[in-house]
Amino acid sequence: MALRSTIFKAEVQVSDVDRGYYAAHALTIARHPSETDERLMVRLLAFCLHASARLEFGRGISADEEADLWERDDTGAILLWIEVGMPDERALRKACGRSDAVEVLAYGRGVDPWWRGIERDLARLPKLRVRSLAPALTQALAAMAQKSMHIDCTIQDGAVWISGEEERIEIAFTTLLERPSAD
Repeated sequence: MALRSTIFKAEVQVSDVDRGYYAAHALTIARHPSETDERLMVRLLAFCLHASARLEFGRGISADEEADLWERDDTGAILLWIEVGMPDERALRKACGRSDAVEVLAYGRGVDPWWRGIERDLARLPKLRVRSLAPALTQALAAMAQKSMHIDCTIQDGAVWISGEEERIEIAFTTLLERPSAD
């Protein structure tokens, strides 16, 4: 018998002063049997960073042709494609061809060798931003994972804080690749 996904419910309050976005989101997030709490919480962080009424989770690890999260317009065109982890260059090239913007939130102990091996290829891709998170940070996020959780995210002047029931974490990114905005 195949293992089933574990369902997490998250009440997420986003206060993004930088974008002027303030909203509460009731999220149902499926954690694939092979997915860790760390990856689940990085996906939740990605949602908080780009929260909108149109942002939604993809089908997850088992769906190679989908983003971990994406935002689509009324026509179905992909405005934003978000990957977490260390995707390969081919997948990111395809994502850049299918969407207006692509973001990677890389995490884990293997980020440095992954980046050294892929940096040159990714530097040629338009629309791509790659940021990484330190292992200690993503492990602290993983410790916040509960099947039912309340998360507050505050974004102001480029600083990001995630708060759970007992913990408040300041999120620090290392920007590995930043494309100029089209604005």
